[in-house]
Amino acid sequence: MKKGLTEICYKFFNNLSNPTRLATLEKLMEKPMSVNELADALGQEQSMVSHNLKPLLQCNFVFIEKQGKKSIYSANQETVGTLFKAVEVHAEKYCPTGGKCLKEEN
Repeated sequence: MKKGLTEICYKFFNNLSNPTRLATLEKLMEKPMSVNELADALGQEQSMVSHNLKPLLQCNFVFIEKQGKKSIYSANQETVGTLFKAVEVHAEKYCPTGGKCLKEEN
């Protein structure tokens, strides 16, 4: 394993372990949106969405483009699309219990 890969993986997956961030990425995979559009689509406060966009931007999971005074966010299709597809394939192939293996044990 490449030296430092553990730390990189930890930071990478830690960034994605937040449900709001994952939901944001899922919505942005559909189409680019402003923070207000995202907040409406997610049923979240605009400040919460903005707060969760920051780490996604820092890791380039999300890109930003200015359109006049508006900031439009879009998902990094290459990275996020590949990740989502890998999870989908894994779930279909290895989670025949409907995802019970992924739930926390009580």
